Amino acid sequence: MDKPQITQAMIDAYDEYTHLTLDRRSFMDKLTKLAGSASAAALIAPMLAANKASAEMIAANDDRLKAQDVTYPGSSGEMKGYLVEPKDASSKLGAVVVIHENRGLNPHIRDVARRMALEGFIALAPDFLSPQGGTPENEDQARDMFGKLDAATTVANAEASVKYLKTLPLSNGNVGAIGFCWGGGLVNNLATKSPELKAAVAYYGAQPKAEEVPNIKAALMLHYAGLDERINAGIDAYKKALQDNGKDVQVFVYDGVNHAFNNDTSAARYDKKAADLAWSRTVEFLKKNLG
Repeated sequence: MDKPQITQAMIDAYDEYTHLTLDRRSFMDKLTKLAGSASAAALIAPMLAANKASAEMIAANDDRLKAQDVTYPGSSGEMKGYLVEPKDASSKLGAVVVIHENRGLNPHIRDVARRMALEGFIALAPDFLSPQGGTPENEDQARDMFGKLDAATTVANAEASVKYLKTLPLSNGNVGAIGFCWGGGLVNNLATKSPELKAAVAYYGAQPKAEEVPNIKAALMLHYAGLDERINAGIDAYKKALQDNGKDVQVFVYDGVNHAFNNDTSAARYDKKAADLAWSRTVEFLKKNLG
């Protein structure tokens, strides 16, 4: 069978599903109509979704890194996370909180943390589903768990993650954050709450309330996908509030690419050119601000 044709309408339907407005059955019904048959939909669905088998660009046992699962104090209980440090650092390093999408701390985000550590940072990928026992194997179950998170507690747990990184022996005390999708929105909200955060990078993340923008102390870098109408609807108001309040911000919109363009485990949505450019900008920005 020829490779199935994936349309923008199919990608939009998957985005609707992953952000809680469609359940799995409704998504597959919609995809079947768009694809023309159930068999075509069954072939297309895995191409839209993240593929755990392709999540690893940096091996978990890479001998340049020290990687481990950790626990640390959260705002009201224990937080789980994945901590990665370069093995042969000759001096103290800046640290980065790596915040997952709305599927939790999965193999892809662990891999992103390893990539960040190879750029010369301490990287911590917290599991923000820790209050519910941690990220499950089943991604649909994880999606449902996100709907039960308390927003204020989640931001407080992000603040606790920043504080934890500041205490590590290898840390120079400068902490930033990078987040994707749900995590991008959390990075934006964290920036409004944490005066200790030095730099914040949000990939296609929902914007905070304009009245909270004056509280931001961190330098910001915001990456958006040109085809992501849902998230992009908030860009102008956020950008204006940041500029009106004299905030240090860089905004990049990558034309012709979809929400989650950085996620290389999703064949239909990943865009290597945009992802590589955004990553190079991110690393340069973090090195400048975290020292």
